[in-house]
Amino acid sequence: MKRVFIKTVIATVAMAAMGIASAQVKTIKFANQNNAGHPIVQGMEKFKEIVEKNSGGKLKVNIFPGGTLGSDQANVSAIQGGSLEMASMNSGIFASQVKEFAVFDFPFMFATTKEADAVVDGAFGKKMHAKLEEKGLIGLAYYELGFRHLTNGKRAINKVSDIEGLKLRVIPNPINVDWVKALGANPTPLPWPEVYAALEQGAVDGQENPIPTINSAKLYEVQKHMALTAHQYNPQSVIISKKFWDALSAAEKKVVADAATESAKFQRETARNLEASLLANLKKNGMQVTQLPESEMAILRDKMRPVTAKHGVNVGQDVVKELQAEIDKVRSAAPAKKSK
Repeated sequence: MKRVFIKTVIATVAMAAMGIASAQVKTIKFANQNNAGHPIVQGMEKFKEIVEKNSGGKLKVNIFPGGTLGSDQANVSAIQGGSLEMASMNSGIFASQVKEFAVFDFPFMFATTKEADAVVDGAFGKKMHAKLEEKGLIGLAYYELGFRHLTNGKRAINKVSDIEGLKLRVIPNPINVDWVKALGANPTPLPWPEVYAALEQGAVDGQENPIPTINSAKLYEVQKHMALTAHQYNPQSVIISKKFWDALSAAEKKVVADAATESAKFQRETARNLEASLLANLKKNGMQVTQLPESEMAILRDKMRPVTAKHGVNVGQDVVKELQAEIDKVRSAAPAKKSK
């Protein structure tokens, strides 16, 4: 009987120890709207790999791509409430939380990825993310969605006037609605998971997104024409719930923060390295791709300037000037072109 009692005690202690070990494992649900295989999701997978390795398994990351946990807006609410730990989404979406974030959606704000990297990785990007903390969100890093281009199923876009009259899906925010109106097109705000069906059914004529997103969503199945307009650049904020963050130890916070930074570098490199082959794949699958001449691009930029001016007042001219100053630093540091 004594032996049975001792074995029972040992088994009970072992099970209790296993329960404690299990309780120490913290799970991070990480959501995004893009499909599996997209460079954003590849960045999330790299984050998972780094976190689980460097935490010794004490932090577990589950990836939820394709909008499986709801829209971006639903994800923000869930993160603030603590029922979702992390998400990556366009930084401009946070304008509904902090108005200054709308500056990330200004048309033609960035001309190159080098400019974008300098801004988001520098003081400006950190300052912007710091503004989210009082909203229950912690900004960890910036992934890249990239430069956006126009697609539609009706006609080739060879000049700006070809855009007039098209019914275009836009990200649901005022800036995107306004710039589409400025081009004489009809904006239709829709959450991303609804876009393919809307295009397929003819509820909208076209949309605009970076090449990796157009490819991963297989929009070539429902869109024939694409114009390389690069009219907008989207950084993606990688955010974590402040409630969850505050419950992490200092060591765990470092693991998560370092993984976000490292995965962001990986994600941007991956997206940029893939872009040429993804564009080739769009063409292979039947998309007719056009490039507007510089004279038409000048018209496009001119039509968008009033939109930037209008929303610059809403965002605050000090914020716009601060961002522009960071961009100007990069441009002034660029080597001068040799004359021929």
